[in-house]
Amino acid sequence: MTMNNFNFAKYNKIVGWLAFAIALLSYSLTVEPTASFWDAGEYISTSSKLEIGHPPGAPLYQMLGAFFSIFAPDSTYVALCVNFMSCLASAFTVLFMCWSISLLLLKLLKRNKEVVSTTDHIAILSASFIGATAFGFTDSFWFSAVEAEVYAMAMFMFSALFYTALLWERDMFKPRGNRWLMLICFIVGLSFGVHFMALLAIPAIGFLYFFKNYKKITIKNFILANIIVVGVLMFIFKFLLPYTLSFFGYAEVFFVNTFGLPFNSGTIIAGIVFIAVFYYLLSYTRKKSYYQLNTLILSILFIFIGFSSWLMLPIRANAGTTINENNPNNARELLAYYNREQYPETHLFYGPQFTEIFGGLDAQNPYIDGKPNYEKDEESGKYVIVNDWKNSVQNSEDRHKVFLPRMWSTDHIANYMQFTGPLEFQVKPEYADNQELQQAVAQFKSDYAQGRMDNEGFQSTLMRLRQYINVNPPSFADNLRYMFDFQFGYMYWRYFMWNFTGRQDDIQGKYDDLHGNWLSGISFIDEARLGPQDNLPSDALENKARNTYYFLPLILGLLGLVFQASKDKKSFWVLLVLFLFTGIALKIYLNERAFEPRERDYALVGSFYVFAMWIGFGVYALYDMLKEKLSAKVVLPVVTVACLLAAPVLLAAQNWDDHDRSGRKTALAMAKMYLDSCDENAILFTIGDNDTFALWYAQEIEGYRRDVRIVNTSLFQTAWYIDDMKRKAYDSDPIPSQLTHDKYVAGNRDAIAYNGLRPNDTLDIKTWMNWIASDDPRTKDELESGTSVHTFPTQHVSIPVDKQTVLANGIVAQKDAEEIVSEIVVNINENWIYKNRLLMLDVIANNNWERPIYFTGGSFGDDDYLWMKDYLQLDGVCYKLVPIKTPIDPQAPYDMGRIDSDKFYDIATNWYWGNSGDPDIYHDTETRRNGITYRGNLARLTEKLIEEEQYDKAKDILDLAMEKMPVDIFEYYTLLEPFISGYYEVGEQAKARELWQQVAGKYQEKLDYWSTLSLERQYQYAQDIITDIERYRSLVDLLIINQDQEIIPEKAREFNSYLRKFNQFYGEDETEPESVESMLPNEPTGDSSVAIPAATDSLQ
Repeated sequence: MTMNNFNFAKYNKIVGWLAFAIALLSYSLTVEPTASFWDAGEYISTSSKLEIGHPPGAPLYQMLGAFFSIFAPDSTYVALCVNFMSCLASAFTVLFMCWSISLLLLKLLKRNKEVVSTTDHIAILSASFIGATAFGFTDSFWFSAVEAEVYAMAMFMFSALFYTALLWERDMFKPRGNRWLMLICFIVGLSFGVHFMALLAIPAIGFLYFFKNYKKITIKNFILANIIVVGVLMFIFKFLLPYTLSFFGYAEVFFVNTFGLPFNSGTIIAGIVFIAVFYYLLSYTRKKSYYQLNTLILSILFIFIGFSSWLMLPIRANAGTTINENNPNNARELLAYYNREQYPETHLFYGPQFTEIFGGLDAQNPYIDGKPNYEKDEESGKYVIVNDWKNSVQNSEDRHKVFLPRMWSTDHIANYMQFTGPLEFQVKPEYADNQELQQAVAQFKSDYAQGRMDNEGFQSTLMRLRQYINVNPPSFADNLRYMFDFQFGYMYWRYFMWNFTGRQDDIQGKYDDLHGNWLSGISFIDEARLGPQDNLPSDALENKARNTYYFLPLILGLLGLVFQASKDKKSFWVLLVLFLFTGIALKIYLNERAFEPRERDYALVGSFYVFAMWIGFGVYALYDMLKEKLSAKVVLPVVTVACLLAAPVLLAAQNWDDHDRSGRKTALAMAKMYLDSCDENAILFTIGDNDTFALWYAQEIEGYRRDVRIVNTSLFQTAWYIDDMKRKAYDSDPIPSQLTHDKYVAGNRDAIAYNGLRPNDTLDIKTWMNWIASDDPRTKDELESGTSVHTFPTQHVSIPVDKQTVLANGIVAQKDAEEIVSEIVVNINENWIYKNRLLMLDVIANNNWERPIYFTGGSFGDDDYLWMKDYLQLDGVCYKLVPIKTPIDPQAPYDMGRIDSDKFYDIATNWYWGNSGDPDIYHDTETRRNGITYRGNLARLTEKLIEEEQYDKAKDILDLAMEKMPVDIFEYYTLLEPFISGYYEVGEQAKARELWQQVAGKYQEKLDYWSTLSLERQYQYAQDIITDIERYRSLVDLLIINQDQEIIPEKAREFNSYLRKFNQFYGEDETEPESVESMLPNEPTGDSSVAIPAATDSLQ
């Protein structure tokens, strides 16, 4: 029975809205004011202007974002408005979670037939509030709550869906109780317009129905229920909507091609049929009183109504938006967009392992069919297949194919070997008598066994030997070990513990003890796992993401889990299923590689949501246990205050500084730096998400430097993107190109092969391109599959240079006219050229030095710069293609390009930095990592200015770098050595010494820490220790080089005192103190620094 003197419903609403208000206020205070790194720039751009983002799309998110952006007072506030949408969605997630916990706790008490007093009701409200606000301040959820990403909105859908399911379960047998089911189905449909995460609640909803309708649970019906709920999820996700899109796509092609109807008529007919079928089924089932069947059909209809947000995609694609990824302008293209056909197929349940790259093609079935690519042919009025899809896909040996679990990515072989060990292989029988090969294999195995070769070396050697050997695929045990150790252990459990126990730092973990691990704050536990924690370097201790919760939220959650499991097994199973599907099951589905480009904890927040609900249960469990021993009225406030401090308050206090993005504009600053490094009307080749999406935002939303044409080379292998590049966009002219659409449509010239016809000849680039553009059979070769491939006849290509054109268009300054070469000869050291490189060369061939061409850098492959690294000029953060040869120094392969110091100086001194040097903002890992580029490039400018004796300008750049990238914040200390030397060379000895001491102090802190490790751990981290010692040694060398004789003796003795701490890595002679006289130069020295091992904190 329930006492009626407490209006629970009223106060439940009040407490829920209070949790909402606290969450919204917190997120509003910490929200990022502009675009952040990764996908946010794209989402803001495509939302505000209703454009088409990357597959599988988020049309509802974009429509909502467009609504929120209306409230921006000017373009610079659009990002803030779209970011705020995530704040609001996240606050609603906390609200629905609060009400969900109270519903479940009430049901638990009623199921146990307990008398619910007023104090019990207040305890429920207290527990619900604490559980919800605790989740609101967890690491992963808060991260998504303050930026323009789909995960905050997806969690809102998820929480609303589960709360609505609880209401449906409560009212299921009441009149019109199924209205909640209709809302559930509508939300399911809506979730397809944001992110598929909410669908993972479907199995839990299925169990709510099962337990409500089946009072007696048997092993048989329980197993059957598990199969059915998973089947419902797969039906909606993999069958209902994909096959509906397929129906529309096939209908479109059928009616247009068979009956000669206009384009889109088949889609309209399919839509009419679709509506008619639902109308008939609803009328028929209503007439026949088939109520359950009527409800089922209505449920499916409401899913489709929610899914209708996807109509935005073809509507806006046909409007020709500036960002129009995949151009889903008809039903067939929309299906391809949904299925993410732009990306390589990953084979979810069955497919090849990563060792397929070492094997050959399947002997029985070496090639299989690809997918036909239909395009509109306006002349014939039909859809035509434009690719050669028969036998177009290579089929690897079956012995390399397995079911899940499966290590699959051929780009991550060396990382997989951390878990499999060295791959086993045997020399093929036909080469068994080759003694030279056998000796090479034996030496190879010996080198690896003795540590002279790492996993990367092992992989590259296998690649060289693969035609002579059979490489064994990983065993089932290897795959299982990888799944449990890495995917479950490192990529789930570690993230889980981040959120409820604590986090070591914000640096991405690489499966070592140094970065990215969970941390509790309890010394003996942390030291047992991660080594000594008492003498850590200041960089580790002061990392804002170093958060410790002392296991308190975890303990509360485990207490709640046990409490619910003991009191209400059915509801516990519902939450457990929800927990597992949003955690472990999701890990199996994603089948993540080792390692991903960044941490992936944000995808698992659904699982953390469920555990935070158990935190709420844990609060009530404490109250329930203690009220038997003390007065409930005394226990309640004590438990409430204690649990508030142990969960939401502790989480908020620890996490605030590394989730506070207010005032940070470093992503926008990066975008403007790239754009400002380019001349007017430039073409800028970018590589990935981070050097593209922020630039899109700057141009699309803030209207900044719209004259620059951004060409993303990752997308430049898709026909729709090439088409976009050939259209004018804002102030940017189309790219110059001779290849027409039919020459690069999907399946055509995806890769072109070197045919070796003219190996010693050098062809003019226009002639070379004309050969490739030709469809003459003589320009093609036939592959083993029977399909033909376009070729190129020589690897030597000449790009003519018209000196007057170059000077007239400002490609090269007049002062450097004499250095201009008459031609650039490109030596393509590849046998295959992929479409994106071909199109880049097409731009070069047809540009005729009329527009400046730039590369963003960030990658150092020869093909990234079209094999023209010797013809670059470093302008700011971009590399400009210039007809002046500047050979790369083999000793400094990353110092590419010449420098026009006057131009670079003007660019750098006018950069927008976005409060980069402000110590009060949170400098995340991406901001700090960008400092590598900024420091490295400014260091090169400084050296050039000093070489030209422009000392005042050099000093300006040195001061600018130190102001905008403080030592304590941006780390990467080896990059500061040129600045120390620079200050010495411009006569600023005091500044040089101050900077030297700051950097030396960092190395000393690290070496002090290393010295506290056990000898075993020191050997484990020998490479890191030796690297730090040699960097420190290099720093001392700077004093010698710059003849700072006053402090050399003291600093040398100091260095040797640190060197002696690591006798095991150095001989006695090396650790003996040197005499001061031997260290002092008698006359100006050259570079006497020692060689330094490859830096572990430098850009790879």
